[in-house]
Amino acid sequence: MDIQKPVESQGMRLLRQLFLRGKRIFNMQDVAAVAALEEIPRNQLRKILSNLAKHGRILRLRRGLYVSIGLLSEQPNTHPFVISAYLIQPSAISHWSALQHHGLTEQIPKIVTASTPNKVVTPSMREKQTRRSKTKHVWEIDGVRYEYINVQQKHFFGIEKIWLDEHFQVPITDKERTLLDVFIYPKMFGGIGEALGVLENSLETINTQKLINYAVQYDKKSLAKRLGWALEYFGVPAKQLKPLLKVPINYYCRLDPSAPAKGPCNNRWMIQNNLIKVENK
Repeated sequence: MDIQKPVESQGMRLLRQLFLRGKRIFNMQDVAAVAALEEIPRNQLRKILSNLAKHGRILRLRRGLYVSIGLLSEQPNTHPFVISAYLIQPSAISHWSALQHHGLTEQIPKIVTASTPNKVVTPSMREKQTRRSKTKHVWEIDGVRYEYINVQQKHFFGIEKIWLDEHFQVPITDKERTLLDVFIYPKMFGGIGEALGVLENSLETINTQKLINYAVQYDKKSLAKRLGWALEYFGVPAKQLKPLLKVPINYYCRLDPSAPAKGPCNNRWMIQNNLIKVENK
């Protein structure tokens, strides 16, 4: 007596063919193309996708965008950086996630952080009960939280692409741009004291000239002076710091922007050292 193998469902046929084409994250256009080859009726596709989601084979990232979650034996799980890159476009892995990826911190971020020049509307923002909440609005997908930091288009620079596997390449802020973000948003990283520590530990592995150029390109006077003071404090030659020194400013910037304006002032950098732990040189 012959034992027949179970017939593979239409949904699993779709997933298998998408996987063979390198489509672990896919949209309706991708699904329609595969369905045509597999002779699956187009009017059945939304029902098929709904069943796949119901049975935990795929996750809906946002309207019309899905990810298969590694339930095929030959398919590894999709890296969170890939999901982040597809969820909002354009975007680039940045801040804490980039800091950890580049080895500039030993802390393991609890959330995937990315930058985008586009306005982001998360599902929680659409819920009436959370519109006035002070809680961070993030995406949560398969137990992973994703946060997007909005930046101006002119500040969306210093981005490279990295390969995560044989299928996916994602944008990420390079080492120097990531380090610049630590000085742009010191509070996010635990304060200016932490920012100075990260800078000191990374000076041997970064391109200092590129970091200086990025600071000039960012075009924020207080940032240029704060970073210039810090680089000089850690021994970067004065000749290299000239572009930051030339940035015109007529007021004293606090070294720690979140602390009171008190402490000695440095006329060369127009910096008020209000961080007690750092001696003025």
